[in-house]
Amino acid sequence: QVQLVESGGGLVQAGGSLRLSCVASGSVFSINAMAWYRQAPGKEREMVAGMTSGGMTNYADSVKGRFTISRANRLNTVYLQMNGLKPEDTAVYYCNGNIKNLEGYVGTYWGQGTQVTVSS
Repeated sequence: QVQLVESGGGLVQAGGSLRLSCVASGSVFSINAMAWYRQAPGKEREMVAGMTSGGMTNYADSVKGRFTISRANRLNTVYLQMNGLKPEDTAVYYCNGNIKNLEGYVGTYWGQGTQVTVSS
């Protein structure tokens, strides 16, 4: 079984920074793409940033230039560095991974989410 566990959320003032981490554990054989999503109250979940196994990245327009996704492949970990935070960034942030397990099954997995709150 594969698990994704996020950490690093919290309360920060506008203009501040946070760094989210997501660790994949369990029966992980290899990790393809990983991404961060977020969901604000009353809104649909949206993709914030993604990274392929080859290192290609893509970002939502709303976070370009402020957020940076990175990976530590040996640690099965993906990070989201968030700078210049705005109140509209307030949401639950979820880690998402396209992962091959030890049985050869490739599936999409989600973490439990971590709350990010930006005060004005």
